[in-house]
Amino acid sequence: MSNFIAPEVKKFVVWDYIVFAALFLVCASIGIFFAVKERKKKTSKEFLVGGKQMTCGPIAFSLTSSFMSAVTVLGTPSEVYRYGASFVLFFLSYALVIIFTAELFLPVFYRSGITSTYEYLELRFNKMVRFAATLIYILQTILYTGIVVYAPSLALNQVTGFDLWGSVAATGIVCTFYCTLGGLKAVVWTDAFQMIVMVAGFVAVLIRGTTLNGGSTKVWEDAYEGSRLSIFDFDVDPLRRHTFWTIVIGGTFTWLGLYGVNQSTIQRCISCKSEKHAKLALYLNLLGLWTVLVCAVFCGLVMYTHYKSCDPWTADFISAPDQLMPYFVMDIFSSMPGVPGLFVACAFSGTLSTVAASINALATVTFEDLVKKGFPNLSEKMSTWISKGLCILYGVLCTSMAAAASLLGGVVQASLSIHGMCGGPMLGLFTLGIVFPCANWKGAVGGLVAGITLAFWAGTGSFIYPAPPTKSIPLQLSTLNCTLANSTGVLTTAAAPTAAPDRPLLADTWYSLSYLYFSAIGCLGCATTGLLISFVTGPTKGEDIPPVLIKPVCNLFCFWSERLKASLWCGVRHGSQEVDFEKNLPKVIANKTGSDDIFKSKTKENKRQFPDYNPKEKSYTNMSKESRL
Repeated sequence: MSNFIAPEVKKFVVWDYIVFAALFLVCASIGIFFAVKERKKKTSKEFLVGGKQMTCGPIAFSLTSSFMSAVTVLGTPSEVYRYGASFVLFFLSYALVIIFTAELFLPVFYRSGITSTYEYLELRFNKMVRFAATLIYILQTILYTGIVVYAPSLALNQVTGFDLWGSVAATGIVCTFYCTLGGLKAVVWTDAFQMIVMVAGFVAVLIRGTTLNGGSTKVWEDAYEGSRLSIFDFDVDPLRRHTFWTIVIGGTFTWLGLYGVNQSTIQRCISCKSEKHAKLALYLNLLGLWTVLVCAVFCGLVMYTHYKSCDPWTADFISAPDQLMPYFVMDIFSSMPGVPGLFVACAFSGTLSTVAASINALATVTFEDLVKKGFPNLSEKMSTWISKGLCILYGVLCTSMAAAASLLGGVVQASLSIHGMCGGPMLGLFTLGIVFPCANWKGAVGGLVAGITLAFWAGTGSFIYPAPPTKSIPLQLSTLNCTLANSTGVLTTAAAPTAAPDRPLLADTWYSLSYLYFSAIGCLGCATTGLLISFVTGPTKGEDIPPVLIKPVCNLFCFWSERLKASLWCGVRHGSQEVDFEKNLPKVIANKTGSDDIFKSKTKENKRQFPDYNPKEKSYTNMSKESRL
């Protein structure tokens, strides 16, 4: 029980509900608009990837909105408030992630003409690898989406009085509604609108909070005095929760698993009308990521200035750190009805965009990788209806999974841990296929198993045996100016010391690794094991691999010697890749697969696609349609 009297913080009023409801209404309307507009030409391809006619602008907004979820809106300011502004170092991680995605992974996925990223794994390895990766992705995405739905709903419920399960149900229903009706185009344009709402919410909080606390100079001075600006900690200890190295290296691996090989990202990139537009969307998205990150970090600093003498978490005014941001908003906007509703709309914009992207990506992966494999002769009309049915199914599953999310810890760490444990091995698997021509399917399967085992071993161990407090101590927080309750002193009685629980030998080493390293462990474990198994069982011959499936990264390091580059291509015929795509890819695939249906269909699809390759721009352009969004 708290020794302090909590100040009165108002709950939601009618105007707040009106502003919040307007967000859901606009999102649902966008779904209806695209359902009506394109009802006559809605094939499964049009529904799932927008007919590959999207432009870079809305895709960039969509990517930023989807991956800057309510986890960012609520979790990042709380992290900065408690641990300092070192979180801003993620701007380096984001930059590295976007460069690797745009220059290494995207060209391979876009040029191979796939709809699901896991189609690539069958083209490169075999069906078994594709099926295993698809199942892991489905599990990862449902778990993550559960956190994204539940965490903001709980935080907002306990602070604003907003109904917990009402908000969970509303999120699931609205997302499922506009995904099912409008497909990818509805998701993308809704995300663009939600990105604007998200930034508007942050800006409103920053302006009001800074004004109430004496201006930006005062905020900066208080943050400096409170050690919140100690950003560059170059300690190489991998057990430390956040240092320069854990954020830049571990954060890059974690977010690369999210961006570089994630179906939700790649699906939107390949929906662009050309490879050039897809790359531009990624780089524009980087500006969006930086903008939201800076807003979230500064919100954390403003919040620290406001509560530096009376921390609501230490004083037990709130029950979890993730409630700090909504508590702060209800506090500073208590005299401005409707503005708290804007912030809640900001938080739920992140939730809606992430959940919608997940539902659409899950439907695409399931349809392309599972349904079409079992029923290859489905009509277009039936394919479209099945795709919509899958959207409804995954909408229900992701909403239901929100109940399980209550068992996990802080939203930032929980969400990134899941992505690290599942995304790291997947990143290693795709890296094996794209970078190493010698890797074979046995190495891919063995590497994936090894990566998953290592990542889940470390992640599960850290959940059961949390790291010692010395590795993740929050910065000092004060309750000096909190109003004391009338107390008889009973609460100050010291409890009898308890014996420290027994911890296994690995608890203070392996299980105490920073959660940001889970992805690196899974990725490196998968790639290393995969290469070893491939060499032991006989590496794949480069001549048997279509050049479009391999990215010759050695060209960057051996640019001075054509002979050295050719020797490192391991037999893959990269020398005439731009002009020989049409000749090489169908021929090799046909020889490799015989009567396999997917490769026959991919051959036809790639034959249609290759004439649209523009060697001057080194990108593909779909010139068959003149309509633009």
